[in-house]
Amino acid sequence: MDFTDLFFMTIYDQIASNKIRTFVIIGLFIVIVSGFFFLIGKFFDSPVTYFAFGFIFTLLSSIGSYFYSDRIVLFTTGAKPANKRDYFDLYTVTENLAMATGIPMPKLYVIDDPAPNAFATGRNPKHAVVAATTGLVEKLDRTELEGVIAHELSHVKNYDILVSSMVAVLVGTVALVSDWIMRSLWWGGFRKDDDRNSRNPFMMIFLIVVLVITPIIATLIQLAVSRLREFLADASGVLLTRYPEGLARALEKISGDRNVLQTATNSTAHLFIANPFRKAKGSWLMNLFSTHPPAEERIRILRSM
Repeated sequence: MDFTDLFFMTIYDQIASNKIRTFVIIGLFIVIVSGFFFLIGKFFDSPVTYFAFGFIFTLLSSIGSYFYSDRIVLFTTGAKPANKRDYFDLYTVTENLAMATGIPMPKLYVIDDPAPNAFATGRNPKHAVVAATTGLVEKLDRTELEGVIAHELSHVKNYDILVSSMVAVLVGTVALVSDWIMRSLWWGGFRKDDDRNSRNPFMMIFLIVVLVITPIIATLIQLAVSRLREFLADASGVLLTRYPEGLARALEKISGDRNVLQTATNSTAHLFIANPFRKAKGSWLMNLFSTHPPAEERIRILRSM
């Protein structure tokens, strides 16, 4: 990827695109989950009732994820507020870079975990949060930390955090709903009398289809949050710090660390600056379905700037 390609879309286009993408993702979420409820309702002879319940449930989930996705993400990752006294470098670096970026100082949180990583969340720059692991704070020097925080603040300014945070909550909700549907089919379908089973000859096929497509749907929703945003945030962060080597070294340390972030989940993995799960290097299939571009490629681009 050529460096100039990263700026084909202006920062204002990126912000507008992220706002539109948020509503598209919400719409897809409502359609998919409501459709699941409608299909399960067909088996229980109450499709309209189930569809209405599914629609209301997904609508409320979407509204809740818009306003409270940051709190949900912080809760699931076990993040705690960080103060200036205990995390002086993290606090002052964020404070200085936020001032240089022209956005309000985000709230700072720390995750007690030796795996170095970080993420930003919230619905806009005024309600932004930046969280870092204790491993990141301890293992990176100040210039490397500046590179990481500049990257995360770029996500904040570009409104990437709005899309990413909502996807984290909605993907998790899709997983819960699909699990509920499968349990309902088992206890309400297969375990009922033979007459019901005879009236639903495609129940087994439907269950298999749900089992197969649910993780695919979750992956596609996550990949809708384009990996290009990571390259854009890298480039924007470097424009802020004027020192690409800092972020390049940080990514080397993060991707090379052998610790696995214990509180990361499949629904929140895309939020972090680097994939929190250890992947087999060089696997084209892993890279294809990864929520992040390969660290090696990001480092190469940074060092070519």
